[in-house]
Amino acid sequence: MKILITGANGQLGTELRHLLDENQIEYVGTDAAELDITNADAVTTYFEKNKPELVYHCAAYTAVDAAEEEPGKSINYKVNVVGTQNIANAAEAIGATLVYISTDYVFDGTNDQMYTEETPAAPKNEYGRTKLAGEEAVANTMSKYYIIRTSWVFGEYGKNFVYTMLNLAKTHDHLTVVSDQVGRPTWTRTLAEFMLYTVQNDVPYGLYQLSNDNSCTWYEFASEILKDKDVEVSPVTSDEYPQKAFRPRHSIMDLTKIKATGFEVPTWQDALQKFMAKID
Repeated sequence: MKILITGANGQLGTELRHLLDENQIEYVGTDAAELDITNADAVTTYFEKNKPELVYHCAAYTAVDAAEEEPGKSINYKVNVVGTQNIANAAEAIGATLVYISTDYVFDGTNDQMYTEETPAAPKNEYGRTKLAGEEAVANTMSKYYIIRTSWVFGEYGKNFVYTMLNLAKTHDHLTVVSDQVGRPTWTRTLAEFMLYTVQNDVPYGLYQLSNDNSCTWYEFASEILKDKDVEVSPVTSDEYPQKAFRPRHSIMDLTKIKATGFEVPTWQDALQKFMAKID
């Protein structure tokens, strides 16, 4: 099977490449320098020439706060909406399967219960709106697709919350972290493994939600990250730590559908422990 990874040098794309390498699965990886996904003609030409049968669409604009203002807003829309539509059009034209990564930010954060795949989306920031539009582009265009929503992503290859906390702990003896936002952390390794699992196990096409099991606040997540460090972590409210983009206060996604596929979902605590062991 001919496999294409877009955004192959990003945090998730790099993790996925390493996983495929470990499994001796051949693929081609592209990033913006090799394939400008916002250019419809370039995408069409690339797909017609190379004819990938499976596309892992990892390319995305993920600067959540920058997406609220220009020029970030324009780039966010071009990459996450226009780019995804271009990929979907080209993939469908050659009969390929598409795996698209979305986000818990498609929800408004007001639901006290877990969000299922059937819960109506109501994004309240620009990033969430464009990722939902990307979902719609895929679902309305593709015959064979997986949409995988994820949340609070951390991993070995790129900037993320875990690295931020570890770096701050080197220069601070006291940190304050938001304690009124609740969600599920996701290790890129777990996400990449499910992306591979879907295809290898003929998982039915459609929308899925994947994170590591169990939930926490950012404060609880930070406390676990820094439990062996000589730094004090204190909780603060979101109002005490204002950000440009709205963050859902409660975005715990239901994992029932994922678990029904037979995929084993590690807890975020176990995933974090394995990740920390890799980077020590």
